[in-house]
Amino acid sequence: MNIEEELAAFTPAQPTLLTIGVFDGVHLGHKYLLDHLVARAREKGCLAGVVTFKTHPEKVLKRRDFLPWICTLEERVRLLKEVGIDVVVPVTFTRKVAGLSPREFVLLLKKYLKMCDLVLGPDFALGKHRQGDPANLREIGEGLDFRVEVVKPARLGDEVISSSAIRRLLTEGDLLKVEKMLGRHFSLEGTVVQGDRRGHTLGFPTANLEVQPEQALPKDGIYVTVAHSQGRQLHSVTNIGVRPTFDGLKRLIETYILDFDGDLYGQYLKIDLIARLRDEIKFNSVEDLKKQMHIDVMQAREMFRN
Repeated sequence: MNIEEELAAFTPAQPTLLTIGVFDGVHLGHKYLLDHLVARAREKGCLAGVVTFKTHPEKVLKRRDFLPWICTLEERVRLLKEVGIDVVVPVTFTRKVAGLSPREFVLLLKKYLKMCDLVLGPDFALGKHRQGDPANLREIGEGLDFRVEVVKPARLGDEVISSSAIRRLLTEGDLLKVEKMLGRHFSLEGTVVQGDRRGHTLGFPTANLEVQPEQALPKDGIYVTVAHSQGRQLHSVTNIGVRPTFDGLKRLIETYILDFDGDLYGQYLKIDLIARLRDEIKFNSVEDLKKQMHIDVMQAREMFRN
């Protein structure tokens, strides 16, 4: 599909008050802008709409081979609708899309999404050579009968809440600050796949979670988690890392669910990361590892009790 076909698939029945962006993570900075958008849309009697991207513009424009996502596209769409967005339009960002002039892009939004106004952040820019900043779009809007409103960024202390800041904090293992910026626990989701069953031999059978390759992951370590499976919330402990005691090479996500006896293979599982217990380390023996795993589980139980 080209962008016109993608936009046409979402043609709304009413005019839309739009914003445009990746919105990876749908964090509190995004929600600040989105709340404003929804309020303005309700005042005008329009639908609140978001045009987002299936592929990250930075990956296309800067030719980056890897750019981690804070959440999947499906999770992003769900979170956007949870805050009151009526129409979410995911489009594929390509070099052809990047080459559109701001006026050409806006005309597509007017034609297919019945755009009445735009709400943007101050650093927003679209179109060829990023010419479509708020000032330029305001000029275009004067001729095409739409207004552009700019919403200031939200901050946590002195720092602007942003997806790039959250990615950095994840790599540092600062789960508490990540949670403060997201406004919720950071989560991972994917399918439970067959592992080497090493956890069974240690007395801690784990569900091995297969996430999308571009999923952003936190710093390797042991985490207290809550697993969501078929409407159940299950207390758990999750190891993210390469299992250095066994000289592992592949990075794995292994969740041990407390007091659980069942088969999760093939099921879709979501885990919320509640707290970071410790770094992943190499033990001198398997017995030392098992002792530490018992301690990890005890600490997790104590945390859930409190």
